[in-house]
Amino acid sequence: MTQLIPMISQKEIKTQVQKTGRRISADYEGKKLVLAGVLKGAFIFLADLTREITIDHEIDLIGASSYSGTSSTGEITFTKKPDINLEGKDVLLVEDIVDTGNTLSALLKYINTLNPASIKICTLINKHERRETEIDVAYSCFTLEKGFIVGYGLDYNELYRNLPAIFDLKL
Repeated sequence: MTQLIPMISQKEIKTQVQKTGRRISADYEGKKLVLAGVLKGAFIFLADLTREITIDHEIDLIGASSYSGTSSTGEITFTKKPDINLEGKDVLLVEDIVDTGNTLSALLKYINTLNPASIKICTLINKHERRETEIDVAYSCFTLEKGFIVGYGLDYNELYRNLPAIFDLKL
């Protein structure tokens, strides 16, 4: 029997996204900021975050995946490359969750080949339970140690993205 155990409420998410948006606005004032959301999981977080950022910025989407079910396959698949020319711009990769770090490591290598002025990571959830690759996360709304997280864009086999809060999925 599948169980969804509440972890982070809709209100807590909203508060942290607002705080993160203010920090990003201050840190990138006067810069050419591009938010690059990592599909599919980051789309809800990206939509809320962009509305909290008060400075002008561009938005793009990047598709990369390494999951099947509840575990990483270890193989990174790029499903969409950036549409915007990132050369000379400050890129902020917006991710739903940093887990193993492998997907973001591959994305960082790829984005660096496009000659951005800078590249940093913003994640909704920084989770360390399965971390295999050290990743420097500049902005993190929440830090969790364990659990398989769904809701607010995060999925299990494409389900549960629509939930307005974060839950630990128990199969």
